[in-house]
Amino acid sequence: MKNKLKKLFCQALPFAVFLAGMLTVPTFAVDDMWVVADRIIVDVYNHIAGISTVLAALMTTVCVVGMKLSNNQQKVDQSVDWLKRIWIAWAIINGIGAFLAYVRPLLDGLATIKP
Repeated sequence: MKNKLKKLFCQALPFAVFLAGMLTVPTFAVDDMWVVADRIIVDVYNHIAGISTVLAALMTTVCVVGMKLSNNQQKVDQSVDWLKRIWIAWAIINGIGAFLAYVRPLLDGLATIKP
């Protein structure tokens, strides 16, 4: 029994290697890994900035409506504080993109090592 399994394994192994070689498909990378990563990061950031803009507009509307409908000065002050936080967060999120858009071209080519 043991010899039969050994013989079967020895016969099947070359066939399996040949079959694996025939079924592999060569792939050729079109872009560098860093180019693809940069594209993904920019795409994700653009989605985040778009969503943050929509949410900031929606939350600003909620705060302003809350301020107008409220008859309590403390709630109005809280709404104003929330408006400040919303606008600051939106400015920071979009400021990161603006900073990278203007600074990154200045830094291109500085990461290379020249012999």
